[in-house]
Amino acid sequence: MLAMHWARIIELLSAAEMALDLVRDPEITGTKFRTIPTETPTEGVGIVEAPRGTLTHHYTTDERGILKRVNLTVGTTNNNAPISMSINKAARGLIKKGVEVSEGTLNKIEMAFRSYDPCFGCATHSMPGKMPLIVRIRDAAGTVLEEIKRN
Repeated sequence: MLAMHWARIIELLSAAEMALDLVRDPEITGTKFRTIPTETPTEGVGIVEAPRGTLTHHYTTDERGILKRVNLTVGTTNNNAPISMSINKAARGLIKKGVEVSEGTLNKIEMAFRSYDPCFGCATHSMPGKMPLIVRIRDAAGTVLEEIKRN
């Protein structure tokens, strides 16, 4: 989990250094590179790589430029599968047969989610130690042996 964060830091530093080089390059900066729209745009897409993950904005407008449709895909959405995999791995590593699952164990499992730096909307609804959490312990056949709930 932490390796991903170190990789993000390295990528972010590299991107910042590259951006600085690019803004200083007269070959690619200047007024001739910006196109000012002469008509009302009907659709626009923006994609930005951010520390918490890729952010995608997609907008559709009417003939007056008023937004008709907006679709935002945020980093937490893109991280959903890896978050689930990390939670699964944490739970498998922390929950042992015959050992009671304590509040501390649930908090450690929750840390797998928090390490992805969820967006404010997700984080607000899941304060540390208060996040609703259901842990289902299954046997090899997938039968639920125990269910532990918090909040």
